[in-house]
Amino acid sequence: MAVAERTIRTSQADLHLSESSGLGMPILMIHGSGSSRAVFARQFDSPLADAHRLIAFDLPGHGGSSDAHDPATAYTIAGLARSAGELLDRLAIRRAIVFGWSLGGHVAMELASFHPAVRGLMLTGAPPVSKGLFGMLRGFHAHWDMLLASKKIYSERDAERFETLCFGDSASPTFRQAILRTDGRLRATVTRSMMSGDGADQRQVVEQAAFPVAIVNGENDPFVRLSYFEALHYGALWEHCHVVPGVGHAPFWERPDLFNPMLSRFADAVEAQSADGALVGQRRSQAG
Repeated sequence: MAVAERTIRTSQADLHLSESSGLGMPILMIHGSGSSRAVFARQFDSPLADAHRLIAFDLPGHGGSSDAHDPATAYTIAGLARSAGELLDRLAIRRAIVFGWSLGGHVAMELASFHPAVRGLMLTGAPPVSKGLFGMLRGFHAHWDMLLASKKIYSERDAERFETLCFGDSASPTFRQAILRTDGRLRATVTRSMMSGDGADQRQVVEQAAFPVAIVNGENDPFVRLSYFEALHYGALWEHCHVVPGVGHAPFWERPDLFNPMLSRFADAVEAQSADGALVGQRRSQAG
């Protein structure tokens, strides 16, 4: 399967992306803080890339994308979601599944709150929290390592610790480089925006979603409370809250043999529902 790379200029940053040539419904993949599109290599190197148009891009301030022109607005959850939405518009994508991991999951939920192209949402390592500090505390474990999420400047030791938290002992050699490349202003700004309640109420987005929502987490995720996901009242939960055994924060990287079939099944379900909805709309139009 051929994978193309290119850079799309948006109002806040030049976004670098990788894109497969699959013909199925596009799947937009949004990585976590300190990462890059390279974390989805094991999805691109799978039948998913043949079946679907996989699109993975580097968020502003990450990987091969530029730093934001206006960090104060672009590095909030809402600002990052606007960049993702602008990317969808520039690519002329009208229907898409969005898979968000960690920070990317929170960006995906914000994107789903306003962009009409979102037809399905898969979240990994990203609890749909209500606005403000107390909402965050319900969804995340409170421990000293969480301070790394908001630290502006990383030492080599900080980068090593963050890499271990995200990937255990399975990290690619390039992942440390991605962590150190990240614009540290983003970490502080994102944390402030979540604690202050910037953007949509993510819990409401998920609980009131009219489109399918998939939840897939690692059994040993060091950041999120798995029990929190079970307590939500989902509007359209796909199957059930999935837990991948024996892995941590990045099950799609650690166990692609288990994760990729789930993403494939979810994509098929979303595509089928979207096709049914289009057919119903067409019949109503003809009847009118």
